[in-house]
Amino acid sequence: MDKSTLQKYDVAGPRYTSYPTAPQWSGDVSADIYASILDAFGRNDKTLSFYVHIPFCEQLCYFCACNKVIRPKDEGVGDEFLDYLFKEIDLVAGQLQRRKLIRQLHWGGGTPTYLSEAQIEKLFFKIQSVFDIDFNEEIAIEIDPRTVTQNKLKVLRRLGFNRISMGVQDFDEKVQDDINRIQPYTQVSRVHQWCRDLKFESVNYDLIYGLPYQTRETFKKTMDLVVGLRPDRIALYSFAYVPWLSKPQNKFNLGAIAMHDEKLDIFIQSRANLLENGYQAIAMDHFALTSDALALAFNEGTLHRNFMGYTLKPADEYIGVGPSAIGFLENTYFQNTKILPEYYELTAQGRLPIERGKQLNQDDQIRLWVINSLMCQFQVDKQRFFDKFGLMFEDYFLEEAKHIHDCTQDGLIEENSRYIQVTDLGKIFIRNVCMGFDLYLKVKNGRQRFSRTV
Repeated sequence: MDKSTLQKYDVAGPRYTSYPTAPQWSGDVSADIYASILDAFGRNDKTLSFYVHIPFCEQLCYFCACNKVIRPKDEGVGDEFLDYLFKEIDLVAGQLQRRKLIRQLHWGGGTPTYLSEAQIEKLFFKIQSVFDIDFNEEIAIEIDPRTVTQNKLKVLRRLGFNRISMGVQDFDEKVQDDINRIQPYTQVSRVHQWCRDLKFESVNYDLIYGLPYQTRETFKKTMDLVVGLRPDRIALYSFAYVPWLSKPQNKFNLGAIAMHDEKLDIFIQSRANLLENGYQAIAMDHFALTSDALALAFNEGTLHRNFMGYTLKPADEYIGVGPSAIGFLENTYFQNTKILPEYYELTAQGRLPIERGKQLNQDDQIRLWVINSLMCQFQVDKQRFFDKFGLMFEDYFLEEAKHIHDCTQDGLIEENSRYIQVTDLGKIFIRNVCMGFDLYLKVKNGRQRFSRTV
């Protein structure tokens, strides 16, 4: 790869956990619209994925741009939160007016294991009281290795959680100190062994490249340690430098952040390390052992992507509860208010705490399908496109022909009469490939600010 290609595609762009992306959502999608769609969803036989957002963390990590609330460990904080969360769950279940089958359950945050063992059990039993849970499918939770205990993991496993995801980021001491996340290898190794002893079916690590003071040499040491522990899945994320969204990132020394070709070198080296040690590159930033269910789903063409990350998509739609949580029902996105006091106030009033959303038109649905195909299968099957929409791909995307041609010329994709196939080089720049099919990027407005693609 020459530097001119790198410079051409090192631009700001979406990560496509949704399409249309969140900057296009608005308050036009109200709680009343959400209630009516929940009502309709309750009258069909579709199954669901269920996401719970628990916003609390005990300590601020400077790199993190997630929706979180920093609170010292206090069971009173968790008890208060659960009171309001249960109100929302009751509102959702009451609108559905029937017990729905949850075929994928995911707790994220924040740090879900901020809750005590008793609070975790209480929340799990609350969900079970109004929904049916398929324990043969994925029941996942995000944990913090710095604060989770062996007993808490035992409680999670007994309840039925079968997948653990933990943030690792980097094992280098200087990097950890700068991002305010001190997490030694020995600590992660100990938690990892607890998970193996408890026979969790899948253990996932989140790593980040491009953090301050990372170099190829230091991050290789981290990757060697990670490969030695052999988690089932690894998410190798590019550091999203978005100081306009995350003020703590303004603390970083810009001169210490790996940029452009140096950052890409770190990724390519890490990717090669994983591929040489039994991992498969299954999608953007994600790797899995070839025996893992996510790798099998990728190879079978059934991988899916949403706000919970890459998933097996065992369910038709998904519902999110908790502050900032996102759902997708009947071709409509919904997002709860992000501000905790507002969330408490709305739920206390018996109102669904919806802040914004987006109802997809026909063009949105078509482009969502194409972008998901590129992000999850690294290809677009034109015959499947025709079978689904009754449209010829080349005719519908006539205005995108130049983008397709340019991506072909630059070696990002190969195209024939049946497929658009992403190359190995294109997999690195998959966000850029998708951007050419994003209609909203053609309309420049001040709301669209994204991290860089490299």
